[in-house]
Formats: sequence, structure tokens, C-alpha cells
Amino acid sequence: MTIPTRERSGASRGNVGITRLGLSTSSVTRAVDSLRGSMRRTTSVLSWITWAAWVLLALGGIAWIAGVVLGWLELVVLGAALVATFVVCGFFAIGRHPYAITLRLRDGRVVAGERAMGGIEVRNTGSAPVMPARMELPVGPSLARFALPALGPGGEHDELFAIPTERRAVLVVGPVRSVRGDPFGLIRRAVQWTEPQELYVHPRTVTLGSASAGSLHDLEGLASKDVTNSDLSFHALREYVPGDDRRYVHWRSSARVGELMVRQFEETRRTHLVTALSVHGHDYEDEDEFELAVSVVGSLGLHTLRSESELSAITQLGAIGTRSPRDLLDSLTRMDTVRRPGRLPDLARVVTRDVTRATVAILVCGGGVGADQLRAAGAVLPVGVRALAVQCRSGVDFSAHRLGAVTVLELGRLEDLPRGFRRLQR
Repeated sequence: MTIPTRERSGASRGNVGITRLGLSTSSVTRAVDSLRGSMRRTTSVLSWITWAAWVLLALGGIAWIAGVVLGWLELVVLGAALVATFVVCGFFAIGRHPYAITLRLRDGRVVAGERAMGGIEVRNTGSAPVMPARMELPVGPSLARFALPALGPGGEHDELFAIPTERRAVLVVGPVRSVRGDPFGLIRRAVQWTEPQELYVHPRTVTLGSASAGSLHDLEGLASKDVTNSDLSFHALREYVPGDDRRYVHWRSSARVGELMVRQFEETRRTHLVTALSVHGHDYEDEDEFELAVSVVGSLGLHTLRSESELSAITQLGAIGTRSPRDLLDSLTRMDTVRRPGRLPDLARVVTRDVTRATVAILVCGGGVGADQLRAAGAVLPVGVRALAVQCRSGVDFSAHRLGAVTVLELGRLEDLPRGFRRLQR
């Protein structure tokens, strides 16, 4: 009877030890979490102090110590004044930021040259008035600043802004930050209130006329003026000639005329345009040429999509989105030149490999491409594909000429593109 009792007593002492160990581990965990929280708060407070404030504090400390060591009262007073200035500036950053801030962009997509409009709505969610503060709004590489007045409980303030756009780009707007600090800029406390938003500055485009050049025989296309012996769109009757398919004999008319008559059809065609934009930096003499090339691809692509024709758009780096006009322009907005991919003939090989049903291939490049490269690119394209090239060159007048199998249009302005497009239809 005594053995079980001793076993229960030992188990009880073991449970007490385990409990004490658990309490000790829990205490250590709470202490570590508390230390981490304190370190985060300390790091946050230290981030308010600018490098100028650290310099001021260091100079104050050095002056005070030097004054005490050398017995110079003036240095002691100077050091104390600098340190006191640092402390007083710190009081400007103390206080709550009881704000609810909303960032609005009227439209997340604009055309280069237009102004993007937006607004910031600020509301005091606290039960006490708040002192004036500053607002900062990063816009791409720039920074806009707004003065926020004092707001009473529940008070609101709206700040409207306009973003001028000159070139194609994707601008990151935001986040909105409220800033408190001293007039000297020594202490700066910033609080982020919104998430950043993207503003797409689309390339400029022009409207083109209708086109029917380069069509592919296809039963799902549109009827053309060309006559064929087999299709869906009926055109007329003609006399039978040996070799005609007797399935297309019109027996009623044949019986009335006394000789075999067969049907003729209007050939249906479908345009499949592929625009190939070179993104090799050496193919362009300056940035303006590349911007013009991007605008040319955008104009051609929008025209093709609105005509409900098939469109493919590619570069040396891969395909460009063409699911919708917005998808196309968004993809072009992010486009930039690189040094890695091949030159124009290599781009033509990508067209041949990846777009097998193309009927018209338009190669878009800059003034850095020579006549030999244009001729070589045209030779690479498949037989039966109409080869065109749009060469964007700064300051040149519109011209058109032929190099081997390629019809080359030289453009110096985007406004000349409709004129060149009409010439291609002849």
C-alpha cells in the first residue's frame, strides 16, 4: 500500500515542476514580446529624427562638454541652447493623427499631354480639434505637398490636384502621408494613410481610315469584291466550263436556259494584322523616335481592334496584350527599350515563327535601322504575307519607298500616319 502512495507523490511533484516550467516559459515569451514592442516603438520614434537633428544634437553635446572641460561659459551656453532646440523641436511631432484620408483619381488612365485630376479627402475622426499639418503625395519621382488646416471634431477638408503628363509612363500616385514637425525641419513624423495607386499615361494615338489590304481567305470573314468558285456569299451565275464542281450547278436556271449554269461567289476574307515593335535601343537614335514608334503601334492596333479584325502585337521580348484596346494601351505604356534582344531581322523571324496566319506584317522601328536590315527583315517573312515597315525618324518628312519585298514608310510625325495608311490601300 505504501508503494502506490509514493508513486502518486512523485507524479504530483513532477506535475508541479512541469507547471512551474510552463509558467517560466510563458513569462519569458511575454518579456520577449514586450521587448520587441518596445524596440519597434523606439525605432519608430528614432525615425522621426532627421540627419540635421542628429548633427545639431552632436554639436550641442560637443560644445557643452568642451565648455565644461575648458571652462568656457559661452560654449556651455551654446551647447545647452542647441540641445534645448532639439528638445523643443521634438514637441512639435508629439500628438495623435486622428485622420481618415481617402485618395481619389478621377480616371486611372489618361493620354500623354492631358492632365490627370484627383482629390484627397481628409476627415477628423477624433473628438478634439487637431492642429494644422502638412500632407505629402508622391507622384512618380516627384513629391506634392499640401497644407492641411486645423480641423474641428468631425471636420473635413478636400484638396483637389492636377497631375500634368508629358510622356508615356506608369506613375505611382501615393501613398498619402500626414507630416508633423518643427518649422526648421529637424523632427519629421510621417504617417501613411492610403495605398499607392497606378496612373497609366497612355501613348498618343491617331484615328486611321478603313483598310482591306492583306486579307486571308476565311469563311468567317467579310465578303470582298473578288469572285471565287466556292464560298458562302452568292454573287452571280455563269456558264459551266469543264472542271467546275457540279455541286454548284444551278439546275433550275440550267433547265430554263438550256445549258449548264454554275454559281459564283464573293470571296470572304479576314485580315490578320501583326505589328512588330522593335525594342532594341540601337534601332532608335533618340527617345522621341521610340515614343513615336509606340504611338504608331497603338494607332494601328486600335484601328484593327475596332474593325473587329484579328490582331497580334509582338516585340523581341514577347507578345503584347491585345485582348482589348485598354489591354493594348496598358501594355504599350510599360514598354521600354533594352539592349539584350536581337535586331529587326530577328524580330521578323519571331513573326514568322509565332504568327503563322498573318496576312499583313508591319515592322515598326527607328532611324537606327539601315536599309540592309530592312531588306533582310522582309526576306525573312513568309511568302504571301504583305511586308510593311514604318521607320520613325525625328524631323523627316513623310515618304514611301520600296526595299526588296518591304514597303517602307518614313514618319517624322504621328499625324502623317493616316496619310501613309491610305497610300497602303491603293
